[in-house]
Parts: sequence; C-alpha cells; structure tokens
Amino acid sequence: MSRLLVANRGEIARRIIRTAQRMGIETVAVYSVPDRGALHVREATFALPIGGSAAADSYLRIDKLVSAARQAGADAVHPGYGFLSENADFAQALEDAGLTWIGPPTEAIRTLGNKARARELARARGIPVLPGCEGNDPSDLRLIAAAGEIGFPLMVKAAAGGGGRGMRLVSDAAQLPAALHSARSEAQSAFGSGELLIEAALPQARHVEVQVFADLHGNCIHLGERDGSVQRRHQKIIEETPAPGLSPQLREAMGEAAIELARAAGYVGAGTVEFLLDEDSAFYLMEMNTRLQVEHPVTEMVTGLDLVEWQLRIACGERLPCRQQEVRFDGHAIEVRLCAEDEDFTPHAGTVLHFLPPPLGEGSRGPQENGSPFSWGAGGGGGAPLRFDHAIERGLTVSTHYDPLLGKLISHAPTRAEAISRLTSALGRLQILGLPTNRRFLASALRHPVFARGEARIPFLAEHGESLRRQLEQEEFGVAAEAAFSALLPHGAAPALASPFQRPLRIGHRDMHFDVPLCEAEGIAAGQAQVATLAPGRWHVQVGAVDLFLRDASFDPPPASETAVTDELHVPFSGKVVAVHAQPGASVRKGETLVVVESMKLEHALVAQRDGVVRSVEVETGQQVASGQVLLTLEAPG
Repeated sequence: MSRLLVANRGEIARRIIRTAQRMGIETVAVYSVPDRGALHVREATFALPIGGSAAADSYLRIDKLVSAARQAGADAVHPGYGFLSENADFAQALEDAGLTWIGPPTEAIRTLGNKARARELARARGIPVLPGCEGNDPSDLRLIAAAGEIGFPLMVKAAAGGGGRGMRLVSDAAQLPAALHSARSEAQSAFGSGELLIEAALPQARHVEVQVFADLHGNCIHLGERDGSVQRRHQKIIEETPAPGLSPQLREAMGEAAIELARAAGYVGAGTVEFLLDEDSAFYLMEMNTRLQVEHPVTEMVTGLDLVEWQLRIACGERLPCRQQEVRFDGHAIEVRLCAEDEDFTPHAGTVLHFLPPPLGEGSRGPQENGSPFSWGAGGGGGAPLRFDHAIERGLTVSTHYDPLLGKLISHAPTRAEAISRLTSALGRLQILGLPTNRRFLASALRHPVFARGEARIPFLAEHGESLRRQLEQEEFGVAAEAAFSALLPHGAAPALASPFQRPLRIGHRDMHFDVPLCEAEGIAAGQAQVATLAPGRWHVQVGAVDLFLRDASFDPPPASETAVTDELHVPFSGKVVAVHAQPGASVRKGETLVVVESMKLEHALVAQRDGVVRSVEVETGQQVASGQVLLTLEAPG
C-alpha cells in the first residue's frame, strides 16, 4: 500500500492520515464544498474536491469517491466511521475498481452490518439475543403485529448502520406507528435503507461492547471491552475501558461470544460487537459495527496499540502480531465526545471564534509513537495522561450538514477515579468560543455520584439530566456579574471615575436576566475570562469552566407573565424540514409533534407547547430553515 484515500472528514480523517503518514503511506483527502479549507484537507498529501454540501451529495456518493481514488492514483481506501463505512455496495465498488478496502469482506458487512442478519447468525451460534422481529418482511403491519407478542417497552431499530440513528424507544402500542415512520425516515436518510426491526427493550441495561480484530489467516482476538452506557438520543457521549464492575468470568464470556460471532461471519479487520447487559449480568447481542469505532482511542490508551495501523496491515495480508494471552491492559481510560450542542442536546451550527486545547501534559502521545511490545501496531497512546482527537481551529464553520461531533478528549490513568479527575480538569481548561458545546455538561456528568461509582446505565441522562442542567444554571448565576464585566471590559480593568454612584446594567443570558450594578468609582478587573464578540451587543464568555451567552438586554421589553405561552413555534436550530404534521385549522394537544426538522444528521420532533388550533403553517417539507424561524402559529382553542 503506497497511497491511501480517506473517504471521510473531520477528526477521524485526521486520525487516519496521521497514522498512514507515520507508516510512510501517502494520503488523499476528499472534501465537500463546506470542507474545502478543513484541517484534514490541509494535512493530507493530496486533496480532491467531490462537490456538494450535504453528505448525500458528497461523502455518501460512491461514484464520486471511486472516481476520486482513481484520479488520485490511490491503491486503497479507508472509510473511517459513519458515512459509507458499513456500506457493502461501497466495499464492492472499490473491489471492482481494483482498490483495497480497509474493512471486512463484503459478505461479512452484509451479514453483520445488518442487525437483522446478525441476530439470525447469533442465534445459530448460541449467542443470546433479545426477543424481536426481523426477516424478509419487516413491513409496518408485520412489526405492529409482532409487537403485541413481544410486549412493551420495545426498541425500534434501523437494520442498517449505527450511531443511534433510526432508533426509537416505544413504551406502548399507541406510540408505535409514529415511531416506525420516524425511524424509517431517519434510517433512509442516514444509511440509504429504511429496513427496520423491533426487539424487547431492557429499561435498565448497560451498553458493553468488545473490540475484535481478525486477519486473513483465520486468527481472531479481542482487545477488551468498553462501557458506553452514558448516551443521549441512543448515541454514546462517554465511553471507558475497562467496563466497571465486570467479573473476570463475565469478561471472558463476552469476549468469547464476540470472537465466535466474528469467526462465524468470516470477519477480517477491526469490528465491535455490542451487547446489552442486564441487572443480573446476563448479556444479549445488540449489534456488530463492522468498522472502527468513534471510541477506539480508549482501547488504544490502555493497550498502547494503534488500531488504524492494525487495520492497514491486516488489509495488506499481514498476520495479527500477537495471540490473545499476549494482549496487555494498563490502567483506565475514559473518552468524552465534544459536540456542538447545548445541555438540552440541541445541535448548533456556527463559527469557532477562539480555541485553545487543554495542556496535554508531560509524556502525552497520540497514535504516532512506538510503544508496543509487538512487531507492529504500536503507539496508540498507552501511558499518556491526555489525548485530544479533533478537527477544531479558530475560524472553523460548523455546518448543519454533518454530525455535531467536534472531537474526543481522552484521559488515561492508573485508576478510574484518577482518569475521571484528569478528564474533568481538562474539560474545564478547554477554551472554545463562538457556539455552544457540551463541554460543561460532560464534566458535570463525569462528576455525578452515580457515574463516579461506576453504576451508570443507559437511562442515566434521562434520570439525571435535569438535575445536571439545574446545577449548570446555578453555576452560571454565580459568575454572571464577572462575565458581564468581562464582556464589557475585555482588555483589562475599568478606570476609576469620580462618581461614587451605581448604574444598573441589564444583561440577558438564555431566558434569564441579570441586573448588575456597576460602581463607576471602582476599578473592575476583567479577570481570567475569555470573551468572543458574536455580534453587537452579544458575547460568548467563558469564566473558568463556565460558559455564558450574554446579550445587552437594556432595551428588552418587560418579561411576559409566567403563564403566558407563545403562539408561535420557532425552530431552535438551522436545518431542513422533513415532515409537517399540522394543517391550518387543525386542533392539536400539548406535546403533539407538529414539525420534524433534520439537523446535523438527526431528526428532531418539535412539539406543541399547549393545546390550540393551528392558525397558519409557514414552512413546507424539504424547506431549509434558520435558527429562530417561525414554523407555524397557534391560537387558543375555541
């Protein structure tokens, strides 16, 4: 292999490029219109445009990617994760073009990349699966009929793809038709397939997955397990290894089951077998991801291995460099996913106006330095205190066309408690201004007693998210005055003036207002706050570990009464309308879905805030909408 095309973008493209270049392999980046100046484009040996803005017009176009590989003279293609990484048609097209696919055989993808087929194979090999319905006729009518036999709660799942897209938790029969429609729509958009399955839900399960590797010579091993139970919208945001609280016997049984599934499918390369673990420590196959995982760095941190190098070498026909008993695990590693979203998990587009990563500390290394006891596959970061995989820089425009993931911050320490402490400290020192991120929410989740005790389960955020949000609001109130001073006086202290009188300053932050008395006779230090001016009268201020989005509210109208409810439905983010469920004159109930908007590869249902009658609908399906735009208006019921 001499020239590798990376069919992806962002931090994972940079990650793959880094290892390939260390191995002496030339790299080819591809880019859409919004990504023309991105970091991964500048860091690759060569770069080619593939046009379009939306993923469907660029990173999901098999024909464009194959053409780019041929044009660049590449002899191999790495898909990263997401996009076409689990698409068997892409793998086949590359093979037909004489290119090496950095991934499993096409038939293994068709078998394991489809949750329905993976369940069938698991049952045949004695691997536990939950009661469910899949097969050749996954129509809505068949799924609805089967749901009555399975019982509720249950999960609706996209058969193709992963990343939590096309998944819906359904608690009763009345919710099922809408859940099937929504999941099918999201799955079709994300993976090009609307095939669904349903299976029984485990309300208090943990998400535990096993990293496997297999070569072309029949060898297959696992590299330990990861816990990804802290999730929002069925997407993991905190992952760690080893999974807390697992007995040696349970670890061994899950590892053996993962290897058995991979062998049964004739698997080659990197893959992750995901299980649900119930309260009695019984495990059930959830799915297999036939690609590199977002959370692969935590495995690299505790093993000292470079999983991307393993992928590249295995694709070239080399044997695994070690046997199962030779794999060594050192300490504990935790990863958090830094996303362009607020504490309510609402995605936000925008521009990064200021960025300063946390200091990574002495001895830090990424997957570019040798530290492995084996002949190859070295240097994933074992022993490093911190690692930050990202594609962030000042001036970066975060688009609505792609996932809100900005990067991954990973800590490694001898103990889990030390890894948590190191990671929360790093999140507090990370500076990124210009748009909301989940930086503070992640730190608060890491500090929560349930997580600290290693007892977090999949409903963790559903159960504790609101208390975490209240905690964040209290922190914001505590630094509001300092933030206001910093926004107005970003270059230092206010000069002392002759007047001893106070003058009020009214500032707004989210839905809150603060009256800050400024005494002109005193010098007011701007402190250590970081300030970015978003527009006249609007600022993003970071005071220590706290973020505030401030505006000059001096001339705001008096606040409405607490009982007043707006008669307009606004979209809180930019995106595309994918469904309109309301018509003028229709009566609606509080909580009823009125409009569905797709933003950053996810569908968001916007619901009625009160009972009412639809007065007007201002948008239509397929329309692009901007943050704050009115979608429809309501009037009081007659």
